[in-house]
Amino acid sequence: MLLTEQVEYPDGQTLVGYLARPESVDPLPAVVVIQEWWGLNEHIRDVTRRLAGEGFVALAPDLYHGAVASEPDEARKLRMEMDMDEAVHEIRRAIDFLLVQPYVAGQTAGIIGFCMGGRLVLQTARVDEEVGAAVAFYGSPLAPEIVPELKAPLLGLYGAQDGGIVVESVRAMETALTRAGIAHEIQVYEGAGHAFFNDTRASYHSQAAADAWQRTLRWLRSYL
Repeated sequence: MLLTEQVEYPDGQTLVGYLARPESVDPLPAVVVIQEWWGLNEHIRDVTRRLAGEGFVALAPDLYHGAVASEPDEARKLRMEMDMDEAVHEIRRAIDFLLVQPYVAGQTAGIIGFCMGGRLVLQTARVDEEVGAAVAFYGSPLAPEIVPELKAPLLGLYGAQDGGIVVESVRAMETALTRAGIAHEIQVYEGAGHAFFNDTRASYHSQAAADAWQRTLRWLRSYL
């Protein structure tokens, strides 16, 4: 049985997130789920519940503070109005909230994000020692000179036909990860485009999504 609820945690203002966890007497590892540019919509809530169903305590912070987009122009506007540094700060507060809960095990949390959220995964993993594992779905790759700043093992999942992310930039990040000695796995799926994991969009690629999900679970279980 899964327990789901809206949780609030203070940070000068009240931050809000969607929490899902198994009904368990034992503490479990924690994962923060970071939204696409659409906001904290039903797809992200579903991913949060799916992680809970796999034995994690999962929290999706509402980085748009109640706003959810259904059209690209609306999503683009919300994304442009969002301060990325502030979003990283709010993600870190979500991690802090999780790690003091009695139902959470360990001293680090995983982070997983999609599109804009994938970019935020990479940015958060540069600055937060409490990130134990990072999973970025089609997040804008880090420039090679920034890669050594990463503080967590990284799983990067990309589509070869992504019109917004050049595969060469993904490979450049991969090379830099190897040179920096950072544990990583980079998977580029042929035939898949951007947002291949989102099963509510025409971009969904079932084969790539299924494989990426299994890689994600293995990665989180290996490092948390």
